[in-house]
Amino acid sequence: MNIYADFQARVAALLKTIIASGRLPADLDLARFVVEPPRDPAHGDLSVNAAMVYAKEAKTHFANPRQLATELAVALADDPDVDQAEVAGPGFLNIRLKPAVFARILQAVLREGARFGAGTTGAAEKINVEYVSANPTGPMHVGHGRGAVFGDGLANLLAFAGHDVTREYYINDAGAQVDVLARSAYLRYREALGEAIAIPEGLYPGDYLKPVGAALAQKYGRMLLDQPESAWLGEVRDAAIAGMMEMIRADLAALAITHEVFFSERTLTQGGSDRIAAAIDQLRGADLVYVGRLPPPKGQPSEDWEDREQELFKSTAFGDDVDRPLKKSDGGYTYFAADIAYHKVKIDRGFRTLIDVWGADHGGYVKRLQAAVTALSGGKAVLDVKLCQLVKLMRNGEPVKMSKRAGDFVTLREVVDEVGVDAARFMMLFRKNDAPLEFDLAKVIEQSKDNPVFYVQYAHARGKSALRQGQAAFPGLDLSPAALAKADFGLLDDAGELGLIKLLAQYPRLVDAAAHAHEPHRVAFYLHDLASGLHAHWTRGKDQPQLRFVNEEHRDLSIARLALVSALTVVLGSGLAILGVSAPDEMR
Repeated sequence: MNIYADFQARVAALLKTIIASGRLPADLDLARFVVEPPRDPAHGDLSVNAAMVYAKEAKTHFANPRQLATELAVALADDPDVDQAEVAGPGFLNIRLKPAVFARILQAVLREGARFGAGTTGAAEKINVEYVSANPTGPMHVGHGRGAVFGDGLANLLAFAGHDVTREYYINDAGAQVDVLARSAYLRYREALGEAIAIPEGLYPGDYLKPVGAALAQKYGRMLLDQPESAWLGEVRDAAIAGMMEMIRADLAALAITHEVFFSERTLTQGGSDRIAAAIDQLRGADLVYVGRLPPPKGQPSEDWEDREQELFKSTAFGDDVDRPLKKSDGGYTYFAADIAYHKVKIDRGFRTLIDVWGADHGGYVKRLQAAVTALSGGKAVLDVKLCQLVKLMRNGEPVKMSKRAGDFVTLREVVDEVGVDAARFMMLFRKNDAPLEFDLAKVIEQSKDNPVFYVQYAHARGKSALRQGQAAFPGLDLSPAALAKADFGLLDDAGELGLIKLLAQYPRLVDAAAHAHEPHRVAFYLHDLASGLHAHWTRGKDQPQLRFVNEEHRDLSIARLALVSALTVVLGSGLAILGVSAPDEMR
């Protein structure tokens, strides 16, 4: 039950009546206005900006937006769910709902349970969410973890909103970096055979490659020692990539993250076909590839610039700053060319909404790839790139030292092992993805109101505690959703109780808006607000016993309040599930 979408439809129906009278244009876009909670709750339950949005189109027949808003208010006064509709300011329409509406909201939450607010926008649209995609050259660091949690939370959100979501990991297993990985693993192979080694600069120094070296030693013995690099490089590279991906999958599993698809970059040019060449040929056929020269990048000394003719993609035709090379000077494909082919594969698989989650250092790469997706799909597919800022890891306000195991960074697994999956996931979603994140290992496990994950989980546990208290106070009381839905909700007339119901009513709209904007942090913010409302009302009950959720002298009132509490735990649990965080019944 989404009262905001419901009243959007009701206001749209009234506008259609005015359109039919000839006083508004027939082609009026009725999706432009919004119905939302008013900024000041004292102004009512719903706020409608339709008259302000259509002021230009209405000026022929209406003196000003207030006149249009007044006509809508008069019509809404006859609506059985409207207690009052009044015009405010230059033309905003504020609506106050009748108590029966809030009773239906609670009944809807209890009836629909964990599916309350779900499936209202998706229409089973196929969406591809690609996230993590870390190079398979070592363990995941905390920055990877933020992108992993964000991508997974976003995929959960989109799926909850009704979309058909595929979670994908792009394995960058082609190019020079995996050859460096292979050479690093080969040194660990020699070490496993008893040789003292030194890791030269430019290779990966972390201890995480020791198991790969040991496995190679067990498989090949000393066979590879006397072979030239050209003979062992491929075998060692495959073993190293497999070992790194096994480790990465384990790191992701520790964060409760799984992907449906792991796509290998190397497959783009394997199996007798060259999908990179095919993608370039498609662009060439659309007259979007040409041979030309590029000016040197701004600020780069001219002696460092290689001025040559090369194949270029006309990315400037789609809003990019400069056209982009498709081949390197040695004739090999650029990384960009491979990325074009990979995204063509996604488009060919039927996706029209593509979401890539990248680190903030890739911001300069966004426009060119969006240009390629637009060109490859003829404008039918959209690429939304979500950039995740770095994580500053702290402990009690002091920077955390680097990991010995990784060599030069703190691994994600170390963080998850220390603070737990719930704290790691919630805190990484309690900031907008493009905002810096300071992650304090000590503070995220504190049991205090200053720790957001504890604060929200404690609200869920408190709700469950109230239900247990109700069971103890009224032995045999049926606390099933079906029984609680029959409570007398007219007894809930305290401002705090009504405020909590109104917050619950916002959840379906919140899900819609967050899914549309691809912003799962909105769910975390909402849960914190909902938890704050529950905690505040609980505290009021300590000072005013008549407001407590359980009152043995007033059975019917207690049942109504327990129904409210049950609905609160349902939505808290639902939102936490979207974030991939547990909803405990007790806090220990």
